[in-house]
Amino acid sequence: MKIDLTDTTSSKINKALVQGRRAIGTPAVGMVLTLVLVTDEENQYDALKAANEASREHPSRKLVVVKRVSRSPRDRAKARLDAEVRVGADAGTGETVVLRLYGEVMDHAQSVVLPLLLPDAPVVVWWPVSAPVNPAKDALGKLAQRRVTDTYAAENPVAELSARADAYTPGDTDLAWTRITPWRSMVAAALDQVACDVTSVEVEGEEHNPSCELLAMWLADRLHVPVKRGISKGPGLTAVRMETTCGPIKLDRADGSLATLSIQGQPDRAVALKRRETSELIAEELRRLDPDDTYASALRFGVDRLSEVTGSSSKTAGAGGTAGSKPATTATPAAMPKKAESK
Repeated sequence: MKIDLTDTTSSKINKALVQGRRAIGTPAVGMVLTLVLVTDEENQYDALKAANEASREHPSRKLVVVKRVSRSPRDRAKARLDAEVRVGADAGTGETVVLRLYGEVMDHAQSVVLPLLLPDAPVVVWWPVSAPVNPAKDALGKLAQRRVTDTYAAENPVAELSARADAYTPGDTDLAWTRITPWRSMVAAALDQVACDVTSVEVEGEEHNPSCELLAMWLADRLHVPVKRGISKGPGLTAVRMETTCGPIKLDRADGSLATLSIQGQPDRAVALKRRETSELIAEELRRLDPDDTYASALRFGVDRLSEVTGSSSKTAGAGGTAGSKPATTATPAAMPKKAESK
């Protein structure tokens, strides 16, 4: 069921939600959180589709905030709020309200969203694109226990990681970090199978993929060994290669679906490492509402402390060195732990 409201208010939207629930015969509210999606008109369909699919696991009220920029100065000065209320099959599991803000009301989105939040339920704000530099200080971000961004959608993803580190507040997270959960689990499981020390690591993947940088920073932060950043054609992450005192450990994924795990002295094994849809990433993030200390530690390690190589040719590193120079990570193998931690 869909209810369209033009030039409306938050009070009228709440009444429309009650009307819709009664019309479809489900007056009880069984939702566990409020998910606020802050996006533009171009990306709102894909973002809402992902949120609806994730709501099968996490029934929620979804508030989609779309800021519509008017063309003329007179229209930009006029405040207007349009809304589309969806309940039942049109809203996935839960309820959906698409809010379109015009004029001066765009600068006060929090005043529109606040009356529509579920009472006594956690709030998660997700920016699929164009996230603020400091999500915790954003007007909508202040309403949330968790704030989800995606550096992959940024103009310069690697530089964005540095900005995220400077502005990090407990409760912040990023889908670029969520994408590497299976990789971190597999690397940790591989290290559990050997009783030796890691001496160096190379992470290989697409050039402008922040997930590659985050995986490299996590490994450098947890293992305290030099980590090189290699470049490949992708898709996404393609390999993690670790040199240990017992021989090399390699996790290669060339096709974005199936990976091969190679451990010295053991037969090669095929492992599933499929690239996941956005709905799966959002569903994973909604499973936890507490601060992710592991993400914070990896993010603060600093992308400029990684060295960079491309095949056999040297290339200037992010820290100002070359592929043949010693990376800025200076921890010695004697000081490192044997195993990495999984999320």
